[in-house]
Amino acid sequence: MSLFSLLDVSLCFGGPPVLDRVNLQVDPGERVCLLGRNGAGKSTLMGVISGEIKPDMGEVFRQPGSRFARLTQEVPANLAGSVAEIVASGLRAQAGHEEDWERDVLVHELIEHLQLDPARGFGELSGGLKRRALLGRALAAKPDLLLLDEPTNHLDIDSILWLEEFLLAEKISLLFVTHDRAFLRRLATRIVELDRGRLAGWACDYDTYLVRKEEVLAAEEKQQAAFDKKLAQEEAWIRKGVRAQRSRAQGRIHTLMKMRAERAARRARTGNVNLRLAEAERSGVKVIDVENMSFAYPGGRPLVRDFTTTLIRGDKIGIIGPNGSGKSTLIKLLLGELAPAKGTISHGTRLEFVYFDQMRAQIDDAKTVADNIAGGNETVTVGGRTRHVISYLQDFLFTPDRARTPARVLSGGERNRLLLARLFTKPANVLVMDEPTNDLDAETLDLLEDLLVEYEGTLLIVSHDRDFLDNVVTSTLVFEGDGRIGDYVGGYADWVREREKAAAAKAALAAPARDEARATAALAKPARKLTNNERREVAELPARIEAIETEMAKLAARLADPAFYHRERNSAADVRARLDGLEREHAVAFARWEELEALQARA
Repeated sequence: MSLFSLLDVSLCFGGPPVLDRVNLQVDPGERVCLLGRNGAGKSTLMGVISGEIKPDMGEVFRQPGSRFARLTQEVPANLAGSVAEIVASGLRAQAGHEEDWERDVLVHELIEHLQLDPARGFGELSGGLKRRALLGRALAAKPDLLLLDEPTNHLDIDSILWLEEFLLAEKISLLFVTHDRAFLRRLATRIVELDRGRLAGWACDYDTYLVRKEEVLAAEEKQQAAFDKKLAQEEAWIRKGVRAQRSRAQGRIHTLMKMRAERAARRARTGNVNLRLAEAERSGVKVIDVENMSFAYPGGRPLVRDFTTTLIRGDKIGIIGPNGSGKSTLIKLLLGELAPAKGTISHGTRLEFVYFDQMRAQIDDAKTVADNIAGGNETVTVGGRTRHVISYLQDFLFTPDRARTPARVLSGGERNRLLLARLFTKPANVLVMDEPTNDLDAETLDLLEDLLVEYEGTLLIVSHDRDFLDNVVTSTLVFEGDGRIGDYVGGYADWVREREKAAAAKAALAAPARDEARATAALAKPARKLTNNERREVAELPARIEAIETEMAKLAARLADPAFYHRERNSAADVRARLDGLEREHAVAFARWEELEALQARA
C-alpha cells in the first residue's frame, strides 16, 4: 500500500497552475528524487503531500497512521530552545520497548554528526546551522516518509557522506529535492520531474534520465514546430477569405479556433540563464605565492599551519574540508583581507578579484533586485557594453516584475542567481567562489560548470559538491586537521583515490610484521584440511579474479580515452568509483585465494 497518493491535484496562485492535474504515489522503501527548475513548485508540491498546503482541486490520500517529517528550505519563525531540545522534539512518542537512553543516544549521535553544539540556543545560530538542527529534528522522527528540500545545503562532505549512509541504513522512504548530483545518484531509486505544472516519472538512474530527457525535449520541439507551421498555414488561409463548400469551411474554421486556443495555452519552458563573465586584463603568470603561512584567531586553535603553495594564472583550485576548519579564513588570507601570523603572502601583478560570498552578504534585502545590480541607475555596464538593468536581469531569469521586487522575498535559488548577476558585471581575472552551487537547479549548475571550465582566469572555489569539483577544478586543497592543508592534483574523486592509496601503503608497511606473526601462529597450529566449501571457493577464485581484472582493464581504457570526457562527462566520477571498488575487491579476492592455497599446501 502506498504511503500517499495524489489524484488529479491542481493548485494555482493567480498565474499559470503550479500543479496541473498531477498524479503521484510513493511506496514504502522508495527513495524518490523530485527535480525541476527553480520556481517550478517543488516546495509547494511537498507542502501538499505533507498536508501543510490544501490543493484547489483533486484528492490527497495518506496511509492511516503513517508519519511524515519535512525539512523545508525556509527556517520556521519563533522556534525556541537549545539545539538538543529542538532535535529531541522530533522524536516519536515513546514506544513500550524503547528505553530513554536509546532516545538520548540517537539525539546525541545526530547532533554530533551534524557538528552542532547541543547546549547552544537555536535563536543564536546562523541560518545554515538552524537548517542543520532542523535536519536533525526530521531525522530523529524516523518517519514513514521523509520529505527533504535541499538537505545537503550547508553540510560539509563528511556530513553529506554520513547522511547518505544513515538514510540507506535506516531504509527510510524518501521524497527529496537536491542539486547535489552525487547525493542523487547514491540515493534515488526513482526520479520524478515537475515541469510547467505537470509531473513526469523516470524509472531510471540520473545519467539515463538526462539522455532520455534530451530526447523528449527534442521530440516536443519538433512537434511544436510542426503545429506552429500548420497554424500559420491556417491563419494565411483564413485571411484570404472563406470561399465555397461552406460546411467544410466552417469545420476548418472551428479547427483553427481550437488550434489558436491550444497555442495560447501552451506554456513555454523556462529558459536557461545566460552566463557571461566580464574578464579583466590578463594577470601576471604568478598570481599568489604563499610561503610557510600560519594563522590562528586570538586565543583559538591554529586554522592554517606552515602552508606553502603557488597559484599560477589559469589554475582552478578547489578547497574542501569540514565546516569550521578554516576554508573561508584561508580565502581571506589569500585575498589579503587577513594578515598571516607567520610566513608571507605575495600577490602578482594586474590582479582583479571578484568574491562570491557564501552568506550572500553582498545582497541588500531592503533594495529591489534591480537596485542591487545597478545601485538605482537604469543601466549597467557589462563587458564594456551598456545595457538596461531589466534586460540584463532577464538573462538571469528575472522577469521585469520580479526585478522590481525587494530582494528579501527571493528564494534561495533566486538569491544565488542575483549574486551571480551582480558579480558578473565586474571585470575579474581572479574569481573566488564560496559555495556557489547552493540552491541552483541542475540546468543552471551545468551552465555554471561550463562557464568556469572555459574561464581563462584563475579560480578559487570552496564547495562540498563532489561532482562540481570533479568537473571544474584542476587541483584541490584539503584541510586535513590541526591546520594542515594537503595539496592534491585533480578533484574530489582524485583526492579520495590518493587517500586510499596512502592508507593501503601504510597498511603494506605494517604487513610484514603482521604476516610473520600469522606464520608463527600458523606453525603452532596443527594443519587442517580444507572444507568442501573452501575447496569449491579455491577452485572458483581464479576465474573470479580474472573477471575482475578484465573489467578493470576496460574501465581504465575508458578513463584513458580523452573522448570519453566529452561523450560521457557525467559518468566519469561513477566510472572512477567503480574502478576503485574493483581494485579493493581484487585485493580481497587475491588475499583469500593465497590464504586458501597456503592451507591446501600445508594439509
